[in-house]
Amino acid sequence: MDKLKRVLSGNDSPDEESGIMSQFDDGATFSWSTRIKGFLACFIVGILLSFLGSFALFLHRGLPVFAVFYTLGNITSIASTCFLMGPFNQIKKMFAPTRYIATILVLVSFILTLVSALALGKPVLALIFIIIQSLAMTWYSLSYIPYARDAVKKTVLTCIV
Repeated sequence: MDKLKRVLSGNDSPDEESGIMSQFDDGATFSWSTRIKGFLACFIVGILLSFLGSFALFLHRGLPVFAVFYTLGNITSIASTCFLMGPFNQIKKMFAPTRYIATILVLVSFILTLVSALALGKPVLALIFIIIQSLAMTWYSLSYIPYARDAVKKTVLTCIV
């Protein structure tokens, strides 16, 4: 019946909004103020998880607990940006040609940190992956700032040479 209405009204092209993903996207659309509130709430939870991990360093078996909380904090902080641009658009931007390698490094470092802290129980290995995770997150974040990675490359090369 909808097809007949489109033909009769002169709109013969198929409606792009009829797909399940676009219907889901339309149903999950928030107002701008709700998006900002969701972003801030999720981002603050991510920061709090990272700080809780820092306090866990002083506990017995503190390094694996720190690794888990730090990683969950970073995951939550990245997820907070889904409120600003939507989850599908966020995934598209994460795997854009300019930053897909940085995204893969971040995701792999998340997994390796959690595996080394929880499954393997190797705190030193977890610490190494935390350092890699921090560097990968920094490189990933710099990919959103125009020419920032080029400036960092030049600075590092200047310091080394």
